[in-house]
Amino acid sequence: MPQPAQGEFRIEALGKEHDRKTFSCGNEVLNRYLHVQVSQDAKKRVATPFVLIKPPQKTVIGYYTLASGSVHLGDLPEALAKKLPLYPLVPVTLLGRLALDENYQGKSLGQFLLLDALYRSLMAAEQVASVAVIVDAISDEAREFYEHYGFIVFPNHTHRLFLHMWTISEMF
Repeated sequence: MPQPAQGEFRIEALGKEHDRKTFSCGNEVLNRYLHVQVSQDAKKRVATPFVLIKPPQKTVIGYYTLASGSVHLGDLPEALAKKLPLYPLVPVTLLGRLALDENYQGKSLGQFLLLDALYRSLMAAEQVASVAVIVDAISDEAREFYEHYGFIVFPNHTHRLFLHMWTISEMF
């Protein structure tokens, strides 16, 4: 897949060359994850992190993680669940984290990160099955961000949302 780019910005897989020290998105949980935990998750293969940079600098100005997962068929909206095989669990892609440095917020770079994550998820679903991309929104504001892009709230889970791969496929 070609390097995703939006003008002067680029998204890459996180590497040792990326500077994470100055990243601050306004949410301490997301900051701490990037500063302390993300490398361990990548090393242990529980999440794959991608970072937004502004070349030639390697300073991280945004990031997201992707991981495989599953959800109970009964947790999905009934209309969607009826269209799927009657397996107790269905495969999904988890968008585990998505954050943008405060200095770059309000410039459509959050959308750029999200669309890149959805595109990568769609491409991966051609090799490893995934019914949807799932996200656990960290706040009401984050939930509204995802809803703006078509994500649907799970019944009985106000901050867990999904976007079906059919919908993602239509986007691209």
